Amino acid sequence: MRPRCCILALVCWITVFLLQCSKATTDAPVGSGLWLCQPAPRCGNKIYNPSEQCCYDDAILSLKETRRCGSTCTFWPCFELCCPESFGPQQKFLVKLRVLGMKSQCHLSPTSRSCTRNRRHVLYP
Repeated sequence: MRPRCCILALVCWITVFLLQCSKATTDAPVGSGLWLCQPAPRCGNKIYNPSEQCCYDDAILSLKETRRCGSTCTFWPCFELCCPESFGPQQKFLVKLRVLGMKSQCHLSPTSRSCTRNRRHVLYP
């Protein structure tokens, strides 16, 4: 009779052990939503949605927002840079493309367009 008790105790112990192991996997949350694998992007201390917004000079902007570049151009700060090329009365600005995944800089980025100041001289007879 004693071997039967040992076998029964062993079977109960294995059953409890297997139930505990399977419980660890079934306690995991089950859902169809996306799980974040990376930390959310931040602008300063605020979180933003990169599919709708960007971080520009520690401010969160809409992807559609524009800014002035010199007196003759506008640019999209989320996608472009406004880079001064010359100063003085003949100010010249270049709009350059931001390179994704890098901290874009004026001297390294490809040029998108030139924003020269067009002064028209009207001659009167």
